[in-house]
Amino acid sequence: MKAKSIFLGVAAICGATFEMDACTGISLTAKDGSFIMARTIEWAKTRMNNKMVIIPIGKEFTSYTPTGVNGVTYSAKYGVVGLCVENPHFIAEGLNTAGLSCGLFFFPKYGSYLPYDPRHNKKTLADLQANEWILTQFANVEEVKRGIKDIRITAVEEGVALHWRIADSSGKQIVMEIIDGEVKFYDNPVGVLTNAPGFEWHLSNLSNYVNLFPGTAPSWNIGEYKVEPIGSSSGMLGLPGDATPVSRFIRAAFFKATAPVLDTAEETVMQSFHLLNSFDIPLAIEHNKGAKLPYMPSATQWTSSIDLTHLKVYYHTAYNINIRCIDLKSIDFNKVQYQEHPLDKENRQPVEMIVIK
Repeated sequence: MKAKSIFLGVAAICGATFEMDACTGISLTAKDGSFIMARTIEWAKTRMNNKMVIIPIGKEFTSYTPTGVNGVTYSAKYGVVGLCVENPHFIAEGLNTAGLSCGLFFFPKYGSYLPYDPRHNKKTLADLQANEWILTQFANVEEVKRGIKDIRITAVEEGVALHWRIADSSGKQIVMEIIDGEVKFYDNPVGVLTNAPGFEWHLSNLSNYVNLFPGTAPSWNIGEYKVEPIGSSSGMLGLPGDATPVSRFIRAAFFKATAPVLDTAEETVMQSFHLLNSFDIPLAIEHNKGAKLPYMPSATQWTSSIDLTHLKVYYHTAYNINIRCIDLKSIDFNKVQYQEHPLDKENRQPVEMIVIK
């Protein structure tokens, strides 16, 4: 089985070219301690085959490698709900029954795995299957950090690289990057992730925006002329608004840092969707002038918000912005069958008609 056929659409996670890597992730914590991980996922070329997958306890897997389905084998220790692209094994964002969440983000130019070596197939894991492996095997962040030492993550398409954010219900969250074959873990104090460059670079870059603050800037005089803010939110004047990974990281960090802390998980989930609505990317800006555009509502194909505390996965899509929820506690993962379903039953936005009498 050839890798090209196995991984048709392999680079459709957050973009296949450097101009289309646009996933944005944030985290929020409610006053009651509920912990939420939310993100967008973008792809501007075609409508992705977006799915949800239900993984029962005991389900057995074998990872892809560049030469076939002959990599590491594993059996699910935990039940999983995953949101996938192109292939049910390619979980872009998911949650398991232990409250562990994992998401992948496109990481071009900066990520680099160990070279594929078929002699190590029995411990080789495809990068796009890493979330499936992590979510079925581990209960918390520390277990992941220990377990990854026995695995060789590889790409099945040359030039594609990913990095990951991993979190558990305690509120612990990390970023995992593989650079020159070395797995690196970073604590995530800002609770934000986008794409390249590396995570440490993004943290340093925040210092370039130290002048920003919420609210309205004070007026001051230039000679005898009084300079006053034109409108509200002038304290954020200079906040970048473009869709590059660098600018989205800055914007997400400031939006998250200034967001009010709400009382409950459900309120915080709704807040995460409102914040991430600001990161929806209009389709046309992802294409060069004169390019033929695909027939889609948006380059942002879906947005998810995961409640790690109450084990709920929420999402909406570009075709249907109504929020849907999967409650892991309502599923018997010892009995349920392995299954996949499209995120949208039909590509149409429901509209509620208001009848006036």
